[in-house]
Amino acid sequence: MNLTDTAPGVRVRDIVLDADGIPLSGLIALPEAPPRATVVAVHGGGMRAGYFHGLSHCGQSLLNLAASLGYAVLAVDRPGYGMSAPNFPKGATLSEQSHVLHTALDSYAREHDTGAGIFLMAHSYGGKLALHAAADPRGAAFLGLDISGISHRYAVDPARLDDFHGVKTWPLHWGRLGLYPPGTFSAAKPLVTPMPPREAQEATRWAQAFPGLAARVRVPVRFTFAEHEGWWHHDEDTIASMRAHLASPRVVFDRQPNAGHNISLGWAARTYHLRALAFAEECLLDRELTPGGAAPARTTGPGDLPGTARIPSQR
Repeated sequence: MNLTDTAPGVRVRDIVLDADGIPLSGLIALPEAPPRATVVAVHGGGMRAGYFHGLSHCGQSLLNLAASLGYAVLAVDRPGYGMSAPNFPKGATLSEQSHVLHTALDSYAREHDTGAGIFLMAHSYGGKLALHAAADPRGAAFLGLDISGISHRYAVDPARLDDFHGVKTWPLHWGRLGLYPPGTFSAAKPLVTPMPPREAQEATRWAQAFPGLAARVRVPVRFTFAEHEGWWHHDEDTIASMRAHLASPRVVFDRQPNAGHNISLGWAARTYHLRALAFAEECLLDRELTPGGAAPARTTGPGDLPGTARIPSQR
């Protein structure tokens, strides 16, 4: 396997989305036929869109996998990262990021076929943005959310975000070395970037912000916790508390064995991505079988138990 390998018939290329004059850089992969739906992948703090296009071993890239299964896939640099960084020299709040992301997706939907709709897939700090975007009235159009690497209770002092990529926080991001293929850390160097200061400041208020956001999320949502997750609590009490706050019609919690916080760069990446895309398929089926279940149009465009158990909550 080398860093240029890709899935047959799939080409991953750079893209720039227009958010009312703010450029959002990222990566895109399209299927050979019209897309079943569009997966929008949102990276975590101090990372870039390439997090979802790992190529250290065969099958690791979400973009390659999802496009080969018939999805259009957009992995975007969150506002404050990549090409939008000059627009937000100190970073953007999650509310600001949500507005920019929705604006960019509306712009994309005006010019591209999004299939049955948009499914958000987010990691870590990107999961906070996904919940903000879903809580926005425009978020009702999403097919669903799949979020990894986040709960509402830190397992460490969030003040450690001041040294986000330092030696002391390295194990929180990665866990054991053996969870990642050879070459992962050298390949990930271009993806790692400082967390903008406004993000780091807002992170300390996440526990207080979560209940209000969760109460406004009206689409299915799935949370995955890596077996070796270090940043976040994900015990049964934490999961029960999250479930109680969420107004989603369906809530699923899952655990991914043999994975550290950065699941999509590890040996377990393909397994996790397949599970996430299976949930996207379930969301598509729910939408198709629900009377009048077509996705609301975008405003401007066309296991709770230890181990691997997954227990959905139907509401």
